[in-house]
Amino acid sequence: MASRRGTTAEGFAVLGVAIRREPVIFTLSTIGSLLFGALTVADAWVLGWATDHAVLPAFENGEIDGSLLWAVLALFLGVAILRAVGIVARRLGAGVMQYRMQAHSRRAVTRQYLSLPMEWHQRHPTGQLLSNANSDVEAAWGPIAPLPMAVGTVAMMVIAVVQMFLADVVLALVGLLVFPAVVVANLVYQHYSSPLMTKAQQLRAELSEVAHESFDGAMVVKTLGREREETARFAEIANRLRDVNIRAGRIRAAFDPTLAALPNLGVLVVLAVGVARVLSGATDPGDVVTVAYLLTIVSFPIRSIGWLLGEFPRSVVGFHRVRSVLRARGEMRYGDRAAARTDAGARLEVEHLAYRYDPDQHLLDDVTFTVEPGRTVALVGATASGKSTLTSLMTRLIDPDEGRILLDGTDLRDLGRGELAGVVSVVAQTAFLFDDTVRGNVTLGADVSDDEVWAALRAAQADGFVAALPHGLDTRLGERGTSLSGGQRQRISLARALVRRPRLLILDDATSAVDPEVEARILEALRSGTSDATLVVVAYRKATISLADEVVHLQDGRVADRGTHAELLERSPAYAHLVNAYELQAAE
Repeated sequence: MASRRGTTAEGFAVLGVAIRREPVIFTLSTIGSLLFGALTVADAWVLGWATDHAVLPAFENGEIDGSLLWAVLALFLGVAILRAVGIVARRLGAGVMQYRMQAHSRRAVTRQYLSLPMEWHQRHPTGQLLSNANSDVEAAWGPIAPLPMAVGTVAMMVIAVVQMFLADVVLALVGLLVFPAVVVANLVYQHYSSPLMTKAQQLRAELSEVAHESFDGAMVVKTLGREREETARFAEIANRLRDVNIRAGRIRAAFDPTLAALPNLGVLVVLAVGVARVLSGATDPGDVVTVAYLLTIVSFPIRSIGWLLGEFPRSVVGFHRVRSVLRARGEMRYGDRAAARTDAGARLEVEHLAYRYDPDQHLLDDVTFTVEPGRTVALVGATASGKSTLTSLMTRLIDPDEGRILLDGTDLRDLGRGELAGVVSVVAQTAFLFDDTVRGNVTLGADVSDDEVWAALRAAQADGFVAALPHGLDTRLGERGTSLSGGQRQRISLARALVRRPRLLILDDATSAVDPEVEARILEALRSGTSDATLVVVAYRKATISLADEVVHLQDGRVADRGTHAELLERSPAYAHLVNAYELQAAE
């Protein structure tokens, strides 16, 4: 936890980052703030001058000089107009600077999310990632809004203090006793508010995480009748966040009035001392009015600086949370090799592959096999044998601990960024569809003609039900494709992969929700397609496995056997028991 001094220093360091990135806008907004500050002090001079040269003579002579009155009005009007220009420049510059920094940080966080490997994302909940990109970014750059005003008002305060000393040294010294009290109030506020701000940001991330899980698992929650328990889980964190925010609000509620009251108390003291000095002939009434008014002006810079310092605890916490994402290690390394873009299938070589989630748990160990171009290979194995992990490695969502995977003789790690995605497509068991049209879900914004979309839908055996939809390709599918059945969603996902004409297509049990007859037609269409793509299928059904040219049987993270489906049935009792068990379970 940062100390009081540390919070202030770190807060100014965060602002330094913003100033270095947006120096022009900061300079313009600061100039506007300086103009506002100087003209505000000029108001005090005009008021004092008008008191001595217009108001007091009017009382003494019983009449007002018309030309002098117009001069006073012109001075006040000119000062007001210029001060309004300064306010516009200050607020506009501060707003533009703040929103630019927020946009920059969100883009940086998003780029970092995309560059970090899947294993990093698996260790960080989605709610926390959303909080980092949203509330933490807003908190980090919150002090930018009062920053130009605070800088300008510091100059205003310096000018005002100098003018106070020029007017009356004694009254100036009396008024400046306010400053130590303000410093103490700020230090006390930061001491009590910093830990609460830290806790609040943490709870916001936890709340986002629970909300995200609840929305994603809405069907599970409702079908199992767990609405009350899920609501209680959400309410528990929401109540904790409420309590922390209330405690922080109470501290802020005591701090703001104290900050506003201290300068006013100083004004009362100045007036009391000033009256005594006027009666004794030590000063003029105009000087007392000037010093008192200048002290009220000084109270505004004090409050603005207090607002700035009051934002520092939350800003520092948010900045550290964002920076922890930007400094995260594990970024994927890419080479400069290009993948061949042809219609021929790719050659896939897996050499002595090993992968573990922790030092004591080998998920894959010394896995070696080759898939020749245009061939279909089925990966078969019991649960937790490493099939899905292997598909993640083949698509380079994660990198192996040992060994390598070659595509046409090139290590996947030597390919340039985006090269692998250009020639390899994967279809997962869980089909994810966007709240978009059929066309949008298949193309994902790629420059693909409708003829190519329909060709991909035919290969995925999805053209029939898509044609029957109310608006065909223009039919919106709803969030996550809720208007379609599980098998239909899987076929749309398969069409999404096929429309890119991949040279290597990986299906991770991607037809589990499709009946065997349709699945057989899909695989037959893939085998006889014009692209001649190499096909790797994670399969369970005997009918699907039998269509493969070769089967790789995985057992406990190792290749137990390889060969055709018929060969393995004959020579491997473990394989025969496994595929027959799948068939019996499906039949039941």
